[in-house]
Amino acid sequence: MDKPRRRSALNAVRRSAVAVGTALCLAATAAITTTPAHATPPPTSEASKPGQPSETNQPTRADQPNETNPANRANRANQPNETNAANESNPATRNGHPPRPGHPTARASAAYPVGGLPEAVRNFLLSPGAVAGANDWRCKPSAEHPYPVVLVHATGVNLGANWTRLAPTLANAGHCVFALNYGMNHLSLGRIGGLGDIRASAGQLSAFVDRVLAATGARKVNLVGHSQGGMMPHYYLKRLHGAAKVHTLVALSPSNHGTTLSGLTHLGEALGVLGFVNDLFDFVGLPALRQQEVNSRFQHDLYADGDTVPGVRYVVLQTTKDAVVTPYANAFLRGDAVRNVTIQDQCPADPVGHVGMFVDGPAVQHVVNALGPDDPNFTPTCRDYGPPL
Repeated sequence: MDKPRRRSALNAVRRSAVAVGTALCLAATAAITTTPAHATPPPTSEASKPGQPSETNQPTRADQPNETNPANRANRANQPNETNAANESNPATRNGHPPRPGHPTARASAAYPVGGLPEAVRNFLLSPGAVAGANDWRCKPSAEHPYPVVLVHATGVNLGANWTRLAPTLANAGHCVFALNYGMNHLSLGRIGGLGDIRASAGQLSAFVDRVLAATGARKVNLVGHSQGGMMPHYYLKRLHGAAKVHTLVALSPSNHGTTLSGLTHLGEALGVLGFVNDLFDFVGLPALRQQEVNSRFQHDLYADGDTVPGVRYVVLQTTKDAVVTPYANAFLRGDAVRNVTIQDQCPADPVGHVGMFVDGPAVQHVVNALGPDDPNFTPTCRDYGPPL
Protein backbone atom coordinates (compact mmCIF):
# COMPACT_ATOMS: atom_id res chain seq x y z
CA MET A 1 0.00 0.00 0.00
CA ASP A 2 1.49 3.38 -0.99
CA LYS A 3 2.14 6.00 1.70
CA PRO A 4 -0.80 8.33 0.94
CA ARG A 5 -3.30 5.48 1.06
CA ARG A 6 -1.72 4.05 4.19
CA ARG A 7 -1.82 7.44 5.91
CA SER A 8 -5.47 7.89 4.94
CA ALA A 9 -6.38 4.44 6.24
CA LEU A 10 -4.49 5.03 9.46
CA ASN A 11 -6.35 8.28 10.10
CA ALA A 12 -9.68 6.57 9.42
CA VAL A 13 -8.94 3.78 11.88
CA ARG A 14 -7.72 6.27 14.47
CA ARG A 15 -10.91 8.33 14.26
CA SER A 16 -13.11 5.23 14.38
CA ALA A 17 -11.29 3.66 17.30
CA VAL A 18 -11.38 6.79 19.44
CA ALA A 19 -15.06 7.20 18.60
CA VAL A 20 -15.79 3.73 19.97
CA GLY A 21 -14.27 4.78 23.27
CA THR A 22 -17.00 7.35 23.85
CA ALA A 23 -19.81 5.45 22.16
CA LEU A 24 -21.59 4.44 25.35
CA CYS A 25 -22.15 7.92 26.74
CA LEU A 26 -22.87 9.48 23.37
CA ALA A 27 -25.36 6.77 22.46
CA ALA A 28 -27.21 7.21 25.72
CA THR A 29 -27.46 10.95 25.16
CA ALA A 30 -28.72 10.53 21.62
CA ALA A 31 -31.29 7.97 22.73
CA ILE A 32 -33.12 10.46 24.89
CA THR A 33 -34.45 12.25 21.82
CA THR A 34 -35.73 9.10 20.14
CA THR A 35 -36.55 6.52 22.80
CA PRO A 36 -39.12 6.75 25.60
CA ALA A 37 -38.20 5.67 29.08
CA HIS A 38 -38.96 2.05 29.81
CA ALA A 39 -39.39 2.47 33.51
CA THR A 40 -42.14 0.43 35.09
CA PRO A 41 -43.66 0.80 38.55
CA PRO A 42 -41.39 -0.79 41.15
CA PRO A 43 -42.57 -3.87 43.02
CA THR A 44 -44.61 -3.21 46.13
CA SER A 45 -42.59 -3.55 49.29
CA GLU A 46 -43.55 -3.70 52.94
CA ALA A 47 -42.44 -0.74 54.98
CA SER A 48 -41.20 -3.00 57.76
CA LYS A 49 -39.30 -5.45 55.53
CA PRO A 50 -35.77 -5.93 56.92
CA GLY A 51 -32.92 -4.80 54.73
CA GLN A 52 -34.87 -2.05 52.99
CA PRO A 53 -33.07 1.32 52.82
CA SER A 54 -34.44 4.14 54.94
CA GLU A 55 -35.82 7.38 53.62
CA THR A 56 -34.39 9.06 56.69
CA ASN A 57 -30.75 10.03 56.12
CA GLN A 58 -30.91 8.29 52.71
CA PRO A 59 -28.72 10.41 50.45
CA THR A 60 -29.91 8.92 47.19
CA ARG A 61 -33.60 9.08 48.03
CA ALA A 62 -33.68 12.64 46.69
CA ASP A 63 -33.91 12.11 42.95
CA GLN A 64 -33.73 15.77 41.96
CA PRO A 65 -30.22 16.27 40.58
CA ASN A 66 -30.20 20.04 40.97
CA GLU A 67 -27.15 20.97 43.03
CA THR A 68 -29.24 23.56 44.86
CA ASN A 69 -31.13 20.72 46.51
CA PRO A 70 -29.49 20.14 49.95
CA ALA A 71 -30.27 16.43 49.77
CA ASN A 72 -28.32 16.17 46.55
CA ARG A 73 -25.36 17.98 47.99
CA ALA A 74 -25.40 15.19 50.56
CA ASN A 75 -25.51 12.68 47.72
CA ARG A 76 -21.99 13.67 46.77
CA ALA A 77 -20.85 11.94 49.93
CA ASN A 78 -21.65 8.59 48.30
CA GLN A 79 -18.57 8.89 46.09
CA PRO A 80 -15.93 6.73 47.77
CA ASN A 81 -13.10 9.29 47.73
CA GLU A 82 -15.09 12.46 48.20
CA THR A 83 -15.79 14.40 51.39
CA ASN A 84 -17.80 17.56 51.91
CA ALA A 85 -19.52 19.55 54.58
CA ALA A 86 -22.86 17.83 54.00
CA ASN A 87 -21.42 14.60 55.38
CA GLU A 88 -20.95 16.10 58.79
CA SER A 89 -24.69 16.55 59.24
CA ASN A 90 -25.58 13.08 57.95
CA PRO A 91 -24.67 10.19 60.30
CA ALA A 92 -25.24 7.70 57.48
CA THR A 93 -22.36 9.11 55.40
CA ARG A 94 -20.22 11.17 57.76
CA ASN A 95 -16.91 11.86 55.99
CA GLY A 96 -17.85 9.25 53.40
CA HIS A 97 -17.59 6.45 55.97
CA PRO A 98 -20.20 4.00 57.26
CA PRO A 99 -22.06 4.95 60.45
CA ARG A 100 -20.64 4.19 63.85
CA PRO A 101 -22.06 1.20 65.74
CA GLY A 102 -25.42 1.94 67.27
CA HIS A 103 -27.15 3.40 64.25
CA PRO A 104 -30.41 1.56 63.56
CA THR A 105 -30.99 -0.78 60.66
CA ALA A 106 -32.37 1.15 57.69
CA ARG A 107 -35.94 0.51 56.59
CA ALA A 108 -37.93 1.86 53.66
CA SER A 109 -41.04 3.93 54.22
CA ALA A 110 -41.70 4.28 50.48
CA ALA A 111 -40.62 2.68 47.23
CA TYR A 112 -37.77 4.28 45.35
CA PRO A 113 -38.67 5.76 41.96
CA VAL A 114 -37.53 3.52 39.10
CA GLY A 115 -35.95 5.50 36.28
CA GLY A 116 -34.94 4.91 32.69
CA LEU A 117 -33.06 6.65 29.89
CA PRO A 118 -34.20 10.22 30.67
CA GLU A 119 -33.00 9.87 34.25
CA ALA A 120 -29.77 8.24 33.05
CA VAL A 121 -28.89 11.17 30.80
CA ARG A 122 -29.81 13.66 33.51
CA ASN A 123 -27.76 11.82 36.13
CA PHE A 124 -24.79 11.50 33.81
CA LEU A 125 -24.54 15.26 33.78
CA LEU A 126 -25.94 16.31 37.14
CA SER A 127 -25.72 13.36 39.53
CA PRO A 128 -22.72 11.21 38.59
CA GLY A 129 -22.18 10.04 42.16
CA ALA A 130 -25.71 9.27 43.29
CA VAL A 131 -28.74 7.30 42.16
CA ALA A 132 -32.03 6.44 43.87
CA GLY A 133 -31.83 3.25 45.91
CA ALA A 134 -28.05 2.99 46.26
CA ASN A 135 -25.48 3.76 48.96
CA ASP A 136 -27.56 3.82 52.11
CA TRP A 137 -24.74 2.98 54.51
CA ARG A 138 -27.26 2.32 57.28
CA CYS A 139 -28.79 -0.61 55.38
CA LYS A 140 -28.42 -4.04 56.98
CA PRO A 141 -29.02 -7.21 54.93
CA SER A 142 -32.06 -9.32 55.71
CA ALA A 143 -32.23 -13.09 56.11
CA GLU A 144 -33.97 -13.23 52.73
CA HIS A 145 -31.23 -11.21 51.01
CA PRO A 146 -28.07 -11.72 53.10
CA TYR A 147 -25.62 -10.42 50.50
CA PRO A 148 -25.39 -6.69 49.70
CA VAL A 149 -25.37 -5.87 45.98
CA VAL A 150 -22.50 -3.87 44.51
CA LEU A 151 -23.20 -2.32 41.09
CA VAL A 152 -20.25 -1.84 38.71
CA HIS A 153 -20.88 0.56 35.80
CA ALA A 154 -19.81 0.35 32.15
CA THR A 155 -17.07 2.15 30.22
CA GLY A 156 -17.76 5.82 29.58
CA VAL A 157 -20.50 6.36 32.16
CA ASN A 158 -20.93 6.63 35.94
CA LEU A 159 -23.03 5.06 38.67
CA GLY A 160 -25.67 7.79 38.51
CA ALA A 161 -26.35 7.12 34.84
CA ASN A 162 -25.92 3.35 34.66
CA TRP A 163 -28.17 2.28 37.52
CA THR A 164 -31.33 4.38 37.27
CA ARG A 165 -33.40 1.25 36.85
CA LEU A 166 -31.57 -1.55 38.63
CA ALA A 167 -30.58 0.27 41.85
CA PRO A 168 -34.14 1.22 42.88
CA THR A 169 -35.57 -2.06 41.56
CA LEU A 170 -33.23 -4.12 43.71
CA ALA A 171 -33.63 -1.83 46.74
CA ASN A 172 -37.41 -2.08 46.44
CA ALA A 173 -37.05 -5.87 46.37
CA GLY A 174 -35.32 -5.77 49.76
CA HIS A 175 -31.62 -5.73 48.85
CA CYS A 176 -29.00 -3.43 50.32
CA VAL A 177 -27.60 -1.78 47.20
CA PHE A 178 -24.28 0.00 46.75
CA ALA A 179 -22.52 1.44 43.71
CA LEU A 180 -19.14 2.96 42.98
CA ASN A 181 -17.43 5.03 40.33
CA TYR A 182 -14.08 3.73 39.13
CA GLY A 183 -11.45 4.20 36.45
CA MET A 184 -11.68 7.98 36.28
CA ASN A 185 -8.78 10.16 35.18
CA HIS A 186 -7.97 13.60 33.70
CA LEU A 187 -10.35 12.96 30.80
CA SER A 188 -13.31 12.02 32.99
CA LEU A 189 -14.54 15.48 34.04
CA GLY A 190 -15.91 13.76 37.12
CA ARG A 191 -18.45 11.89 34.99
CA ILE A 192 -16.81 9.52 32.51
CA GLY A 193 -15.63 6.37 34.26
CA GLY A 194 -14.01 3.12 33.25
CA LEU A 195 -11.16 4.76 31.32
CA GLY A 196 -8.14 3.83 33.43
CA ASP A 197 -6.12 0.65 33.71
CA ILE A 198 -8.49 -2.20 34.51
CA ARG A 199 -6.13 -3.66 37.10
CA ALA A 200 -6.23 -0.39 39.05
CA SER A 201 -10.02 -0.26 38.68
CA ALA A 202 -10.23 -3.76 40.17
CA GLY A 203 -8.25 -2.44 43.13
CA GLN A 204 -10.85 0.28 43.59
CA LEU A 205 -13.59 -2.36 43.50
CA SER A 206 -11.71 -4.40 46.11
CA ALA A 207 -11.53 -1.44 48.49
CA PHE A 208 -15.20 -0.64 47.95
CA VAL A 209 -16.31 -4.22 48.63
CA ASP A 210 -14.34 -4.21 51.87
CA ARG A 211 -16.06 -1.00 52.86
CA VAL A 212 -19.50 -2.47 52.12
CA LEU A 213 -18.75 -5.62 54.11
CA ALA A 214 -17.53 -3.58 57.08
CA ALA A 215 -20.62 -1.36 57.01
CA THR A 216 -23.21 -4.12 56.62
CA GLY A 217 -21.61 -6.93 58.58
CA ALA A 218 -22.18 -9.31 55.65
CA ARG A 219 -19.77 -12.12 54.78
CA LYS A 220 -20.03 -11.71 51.01
CA VAL A 221 -21.50 -9.44 48.36
CA ASN A 222 -23.22 -9.98 45.04
CA LEU A 223 -21.76 -8.08 42.07
CA VAL A 224 -23.79 -6.79 39.12
CA GLY A 225 -21.86 -5.23 36.26
CA HIS A 226 -22.51 -3.83 32.79
CA SER A 227 -19.99 -4.13 29.91
CA GLN A 228 -16.51 -3.52 31.40
CA GLY A 229 -18.27 -3.59 34.77
CA GLY A 230 -19.12 -7.25 34.13
CA MET A 231 -15.60 -8.16 33.03
CA MET A 232 -13.37 -6.11 35.35
CA PRO A 233 -14.57 -7.98 38.49
CA HIS A 234 -12.90 -11.13 37.13
CA TYR A 235 -9.53 -9.52 37.82
CA TYR A 236 -10.69 -8.81 41.37
CA LEU A 237 -11.90 -12.39 41.80
CA LYS A 238 -8.87 -14.09 40.25
CA ARG A 239 -5.91 -11.82 40.99
CA LEU A 240 -6.88 -9.79 44.06
CA HIS A 241 -8.28 -12.65 46.19
CA GLY A 242 -11.84 -11.41 45.87
CA ALA A 243 -13.47 -14.82 45.36
CA ALA A 244 -13.87 -15.40 49.10
CA LYS A 245 -15.92 -12.20 49.35
CA VAL A 246 -18.30 -12.70 46.40
CA HIS A 247 -21.31 -14.99 46.20
CA THR A 248 -22.61 -14.20 42.69
CA LEU A 249 -21.45 -12.15 39.71
CA VAL A 250 -24.21 -11.10 37.30
CA ALA A 251 -22.97 -9.48 34.10
CA LEU A 252 -24.91 -7.53 31.46
CA SER A 253 -23.19 -7.74 28.04
CA PRO A 254 -19.74 -8.08 29.61
CA SER A 255 -16.57 -7.72 27.53
CA ASN A 256 -15.33 -10.98 29.01
CA HIS A 257 -13.31 -12.32 26.11
CA GLY A 258 -12.72 -9.00 24.41
CA THR A 259 -14.23 -7.29 21.42
CA THR A 260 -13.28 -6.69 17.81
CA LEU A 261 -15.01 -3.29 18.09
CA SER A 262 -17.29 -4.30 15.21
CA GLY A 263 -14.30 -5.39 13.16
CA LEU A 264 -12.06 -2.36 13.78
CA THR A 265 -9.32 -4.40 15.46
CA HIS A 266 -9.20 -6.78 12.49
CA LEU A 267 -9.02 -3.82 10.12
CA GLY A 268 -6.25 -2.26 12.18
CA GLU A 269 -4.28 -5.49 12.11
CA ALA A 270 -4.73 -5.83 8.35
CA LEU A 271 -3.47 -2.28 7.82
CA GLY A 272 -0.65 -2.68 10.28
CA VAL A 273 -1.80 0.22 12.42
CA LEU A 274 -3.45 -1.47 15.42
CA GLY A 275 -0.30 -1.06 17.51
CA PHE A 276 -0.25 2.66 16.78
CA VAL A 277 -3.91 3.06 17.75
CA ASN A 278 -3.33 1.15 21.01
CA ASP A 279 -0.32 3.31 21.81
CA LEU A 280 -2.55 6.32 21.21
CA PHE A 281 -5.11 4.94 23.66
CA ASP A 282 -2.40 4.63 26.31
CA PHE A 283 -0.95 8.07 25.57
CA VAL A 284 -4.23 9.94 25.92
CA GLY A 285 -5.35 7.98 29.00
CA LEU A 286 -7.65 5.26 27.66
CA PRO A 287 -5.86 2.00 28.51
CA ALA A 288 -9.13 0.23 29.31
CA LEU A 289 -10.12 0.38 25.64
CA ARG A 290 -6.99 -1.46 24.55
CA GLN A 291 -7.34 -3.98 27.38
CA GLN A 292 -10.86 -4.87 26.24
CA GLU A 293 -9.80 -5.68 22.68
CA VAL A 294 -9.97 -9.31 21.62
CA ASN A 295 -6.60 -11.08 21.98
CA SER A 296 -5.13 -8.29 24.10
CA ARG A 297 -2.36 -9.23 26.50
CA PHE A 298 -4.67 -8.32 29.37
CA GLN A 299 -7.29 -10.79 28.11
CA HIS A 300 -4.73 -13.56 27.68
CA ASP A 301 -3.30 -13.05 31.15
CA LEU A 302 -6.71 -12.84 32.81
CA TYR A 303 -8.14 -16.05 31.38
CA ALA A 304 -4.99 -18.14 30.97
CA ASP A 305 -6.07 -20.26 33.94
CA GLY A 306 -9.75 -20.54 32.95
CA ASP A 307 -12.83 -18.38 33.01
CA THR A 308 -14.03 -18.91 36.57
CA VAL A 309 -12.90 -19.56 40.13
CA PRO A 310 -14.41 -22.04 42.62
CA GLY A 311 -17.03 -20.79 45.04
CA VAL A 312 -18.51 -18.02 42.88
CA ARG A 313 -21.72 -18.26 40.85
CA TYR A 314 -21.78 -16.58 37.45
CA VAL A 315 -24.74 -15.34 35.40
CA VAL A 316 -24.12 -13.74 32.00
CA LEU A 317 -26.94 -11.91 30.20
CA GLN A 318 -26.25 -11.05 26.58
CA THR A 319 -28.09 -9.75 23.53
CA THR A 320 -27.53 -10.92 19.97
CA LYS A 321 -27.85 -7.27 18.93
CA ASP A 322 -24.64 -6.26 20.71
CA ALA A 323 -22.54 -4.10 18.38
CA VAL A 324 -19.96 -3.13 21.02
CA VAL A 325 -18.90 -6.55 22.33
CA THR A 326 -18.40 -8.39 19.07
CA PRO A 327 -18.89 -11.18 18.33
CA TYR A 328 -21.62 -11.17 20.96
CA ALA A 329 -20.77 -14.70 22.15
CA ASN A 330 -17.47 -13.37 23.51
CA ALA A 331 -19.47 -12.28 26.55
CA PHE A 332 -20.17 -15.86 27.61
CA LEU A 333 -18.15 -17.85 30.13
CA ARG A 334 -17.19 -21.50 30.38
CA GLY A 335 -17.37 -23.27 33.74
CA ASP A 336 -19.42 -25.45 36.06
CA ALA A 337 -21.10 -22.62 37.98
CA VAL A 338 -22.04 -20.55 34.93
CA ARG A 339 -25.44 -19.66 33.52
CA ASN A 340 -25.26 -17.99 30.10
CA VAL A 341 -28.51 -16.40 28.94
CA THR A 342 -29.22 -15.03 25.47
CA ILE A 343 -32.08 -12.55 25.81
CA GLN A 344 -33.52 -13.22 22.34
CA ASP A 345 -33.81 -16.97 23.07
CA GLN A 346 -36.66 -16.04 25.39
CA CYS A 347 -37.82 -12.73 23.89
CA PRO A 348 -37.11 -12.92 20.13
CA ALA A 349 -38.60 -9.48 19.46
CA ASP A 350 -36.34 -7.71 21.96
CA PRO A 351 -34.20 -5.25 19.94
CA VAL A 352 -31.96 -4.25 22.85
CA GLY A 353 -28.36 -3.46 22.06
CA HIS A 354 -25.26 -3.33 24.23
CA VAL A 355 -25.90 0.07 25.81
CA GLY A 356 -29.62 -0.52 26.33
CA MET A 357 -29.19 -3.61 28.50
CA PHE A 358 -29.20 -1.55 31.70
CA VAL A 359 -32.87 -0.59 31.16
CA ASP A 360 -34.05 -3.71 29.31
CA GLY A 361 -37.09 -5.30 30.96
CA PRO A 362 -36.15 -8.97 30.43
CA ALA A 363 -32.54 -8.34 31.49
CA VAL A 364 -33.61 -6.55 34.67
CA GLN A 365 -36.03 -9.39 35.49
CA HIS A 366 -33.19 -11.87 35.10
CA VAL A 367 -31.02 -9.90 37.51
CA VAL A 368 -33.79 -9.86 40.11
CA ASN A 369 -34.24 -13.62 39.68
CA ALA A 370 -30.52 -14.36 39.91
CA LEU A 371 -30.23 -12.44 43.18
CA GLY A 372 -33.53 -13.71 44.57
CA PRO A 373 -35.38 -16.93 43.75
CA ASP A 374 -32.56 -18.01 41.41
CA ASP A 375 -34.81 -20.22 39.30
CA PRO A 376 -32.57 -21.74 36.57
CA ASN A 377 -35.63 -22.09 34.35
CA PHE A 378 -36.79 -18.51 34.84
CA THR A 379 -38.58 -16.97 31.85
CA PRO A 380 -39.06 -13.19 31.84
CA THR A 381 -42.12 -11.31 30.70
CA CYS A 382 -41.28 -9.98 27.24
CA ARG A 383 -41.96 -6.24 27.58
CA ASP A 384 -40.29 -2.92 28.33
CA TYR A 385 -37.45 -3.57 25.93
CA GLY A 386 -34.27 -1.56 26.01
CA PRO A 387 -33.24 0.58 23.03
CA PRO A 388 -31.31 -0.92 20.07
CA LEU A 389 -28.08 0.87 20.94
